Amino acid sequence: MNSIEVFELTKKFGSFTAVDNVSFNVKEGEIFGFLGANGAGKSTTIRMLCGILEPTSGDAFVGGYSIVKSPDKVKLNIGYMSQKFSLYNDLTVEENIEFFGSIYGLFGKSLKQKKEWVLEVSYLRGKEKLLTSSLPTGIKQRLALGLAVIHKPKIVFLDEPTSGVDPIFRRNFWDLINELSSEGITVIVTTHYLEEAEYCNDIILIDSGKIIAQGNPKQLKTNYIHHPIFEIQCENATDIIECLEKQNFVDEVSLFGNNIHVITNSNLKEINQILELLSDKNVKSISKITPTLEDVFIHLLEKKNENQKN
Repeated sequence: MNSIEVFELTKKFGSFTAVDNVSFNVKEGEIFGFLGANGAGKSTTIRMLCGILEPTSGDAFVGGYSIVKSPDKVKLNIGYMSQKFSLYNDLTVEENIEFFGSIYGLFGKSLKQKKEWVLEVSYLRGKEKLLTSSLPTGIKQRLALGLAVIHKPKIVFLDEPTSGVDPIFRRNFWDLINELSSEGITVIVTTHYLEEAEYCNDIILIDSGKIIAQGNPKQLKTNYIHHPIFEIQCENATDIIECLEKQNFVDEVSLFGNNIHVITNSNLKEINQILELLSDKNVKSISKITPTLEDVFIHLLEKKNENQKN
């Protein structure tokens, strides 16, 4: 059963189209990743699905409610963690919990139970009197997520929830997301950290407001890149990239940190063609690898740009 159904959703700001005719479904209890570069249309889509922003055209049903006809009912039945902190920095941890709890109609024993849970998941037990402004970014994010789901909604939207958080806190944050999913809560996450998509059950890749791919991580890696991909460890990356781009057996070359990823085509018969080509380039190693989601995303953008030129 679907928690969210989206039909030809579009949002325009004047002559600029931020979201362009997108359609997709999200199943109950899954972690759904909405990926793309900054400005791709992720946050605009989420804000429409939360009933915050009115679409120019199209519609979506979130928890069974239309975002066009019943945006207020949508808001009552979801949790939402915005890209910027939704907490009040001049309130203590305890005051923030009590404030957000009261907004969602929690009082007395019910609020007390939820308060204990939020303190536990945000590592703030015994620190209720601290000002929220004094908290480390990672802890503040966990507190914000706890408050977004304090009323136990069936659907929660997390807009760039790990932005600015160090890798360790990001992994801990995803442990909490997995915990929510295991309890049957549908989690929709926007992120530009492509490695985080590995934690998602289903993924959409979006660029310039358009969906360019959808599937689980394995499907994206196998359905969109059909030829071998190699990783080259080297020192003089610029020279090697220039050399590879001229070869008829190379489709794409990308820089990944200090290494190079090369997507080949049917003109490559064996790896020795690459070894011989780069024999005098001080290459440390060349190995065939499984494509990453970043490889897939770059490949799809390159393909899209080529189609637009043609």
